[in-house]
Amino acid sequence: MSAVHKIPQSVLVVIYTSALEVLLIERADKAGFWQSVTGSLDFLDEPLAAAAMREVGEETGIKVGSDVPLANLTDWQLANDYEIYPVWRHRYAPGVTRNTEHVFGLLVPRDVIVTLAPREHVAYRWLDYRAAADACFSPSNAEAILQLPEYSR
Repeated sequence: MSAVHKIPQSVLVVIYTSALEVLLIERADKAGFWQSVTGSLDFLDEPLAAAAMREVGEETGIKVGSDVPLANLTDWQLANDYEIYPVWRHRYAPGVTRNTEHVFGLLVPRDVIVTLAPREHVAYRWLDYRAAADACFSPSNAEAILQLPEYSR
């Protein structure tokens, strides 16, 4: 059940390997815009972890709980408040200009199968976390990736 307007609460999921390689996906609607998995809550009281699991499944085909253990999804207890890029503001209610993004990490095996949602993303790549941070268009995404050594297990 999706709202008419996007909810300005979202999740950002840094998908990574034990070698601190990070999965980045390229947006279909903005060539050259590389990012981690991200997406808005579908409804106001959707649990953040449920939204993270849903977005990972929708955007990468990775099923948390079957492809990787649920314990590999961790809530980093970080929230970024940022201004919504003008190009995407039309998706939100009139006057909504800020979003709160909740950061999660997901540890996966390097050989995990990635199946992109073609309407959302057109390519993916694995990069060392420092290179991944440099490649992200979003400052909050890059900042989260740079904190990976602290939050990874």
